[in-house]
Amino acid sequence: MKLRHVVAFSAAFAALASSAKAEDLVFMLTNNTRSTLERFYTSPVGVNDWEEDVFGNDVLQPGESVKITIRDGRTVCKYDMRFEFTEDSDLDTTEDTQNLCELGSYTIHE
Repeated sequence: MKLRHVVAFSAAFAALASSAKAEDLVFMLTNNTRSTLERFYTSPVGVNDWEEDVFGNDVLQPGESVKITIRDGRTVCKYDMRFEFTEDSDLDTTEDTQNLCELGSYTIHE
């Protein structure tokens, strides 16, 4: 009798653990502006600091798209996003918040 409860508990725990497993967040990012997107940052909502630049040394030219994969090991869906454009030596920033688990694509406009 005790063994049956242990097996049932183990199965329930395994199901719970697998449902809480972090999944990669994947979406297409399109730059529909006239400026080069120099840096792109994401952080889960509630985190006070921006994580590292997703692009690294790359940029996203006007009209281009890129597949973004966030592999941060978290199980959250809502992320803050920061877009930094350089235009005529000036830095222009735009921020937004999205549910990245439901997002298949994101297009930034002027």
